[in-house]
Amino acid sequence: MTQQEQLGLRPPLGWNSWNTFTWDINEKLIRDVADRFVTDGYKDAGYEYIVIDDCWSLKERDEDGNLVPDPEKFPSGMKALADYIHDKGLKFGMYSCAGTHTCAGYPGSFEHEFQDARRFASWGVDLLKYDYCFKPRQISGELLYKRMSLALKNSGRDILFSACNWGADNVTHWIRESGAHMYRSTGDIQDNWESIKRLALSQVDKARYTGAFCHNDMDMLVVGMYGGSNDGFIGSKIGGCTDSEYKTHFSLWSIMGSPLMIGCDIREANETTQNILLNKDLLAINQDVEGRGAYRIKPEPQWFHDDDVFIQVKVLSDGDLAIGFFNLSDTQREISLQFWDLGLPYASGYSLDLYDCWVHKPLGQFKERYNPVVPAHDCLVVRAKVVR
Repeated sequence: MTQQEQLGLRPPLGWNSWNTFTWDINEKLIRDVADRFVTDGYKDAGYEYIVIDDCWSLKERDEDGNLVPDPEKFPSGMKALADYIHDKGLKFGMYSCAGTHTCAGYPGSFEHEFQDARRFASWGVDLLKYDYCFKPRQISGELLYKRMSLALKNSGRDILFSACNWGADNVTHWIRESGAHMYRSTGDIQDNWESIKRLALSQVDKARYTGAFCHNDMDMLVVGMYGGSNDGFIGSKIGGCTDSEYKTHFSLWSIMGSPLMIGCDIREANETTQNILLNKDLLAINQDVEGRGAYRIKPEPQWFHDDDVFIQVKVLSDGDLAIGFFNLSDTQREISLQFWDLGLPYASGYSLDLYDCWVHKPLGQFKERYNPVVPAHDCLVVRAKVVR
């Protein structure tokens, strides 16, 4: 399979500057992140995209209508920065917007789509995140995303298209045929438990809207931020999340097939943050080649009257199942999975051999059901093999 044929096959893995740094970006930061991708094991784990978000350009285009990198933030220019990232075996991502201006007020790509796509290609860009602010109200977003997709595919370079319209305009109905490789299905994430919970619950019944070459993007990760953003909206006023909540966040995004874009300052990541982000078993589930969405099982509805306790099941290409037991409630819960809900009746004579993807140890073989006790705001993720 050629590089073009592989583009977007699996959910993209990488890092984005916005959640922690917002407008406070520069080429030294981006180079430092690329260095740490290599030295701290992110590249070996499969993360590959280093993405600059908003606020990278001057406030005006040049006399020829071209976007101009801010010379104070990026004195060496974008081509040199892209070369630095490529020399490390990584890929370079940038940001623009479907409107006249970006969300932070910099020039957008409206009516400059083909010009900007050629510009990005000449710099060596490998991914474009395309936002949705300041769009003319009488022009459909569907048309604008199709326009930029066409421009990118004819730019002379393979560029992964990350559509970011926040789930608006019934995006799931038209985004796959637009040519986008991933698309935002939610509003912006914040570094707090309620935001993680709200975004996850909004997508648990939308498994049919994700898959190879067009992945449902539930927004960037806040794992390891601990309230550390310089943006008061993103950063939690109560200090971010607990490590268990970050673990649950990463597990949900992984099993539900979302692209995994790290949002913390990986230069300051502690051991727990690294263990979450570099969990090889969760990454393998997320990167399964068939790219199937996860379906939800709600255990014993007479006991659970809300959506806070549920099971997510992802069918994997080798016949295994990834099974996540999620307790988003504020109290400890026993979550009972009946195997017939997976299509495995007791009369078949088969069992499930379970492996804990967080402890990285086998749990043994079970018939008919498995019922772990899961603490509040926590989860258990297992890989299940069908055995006789």
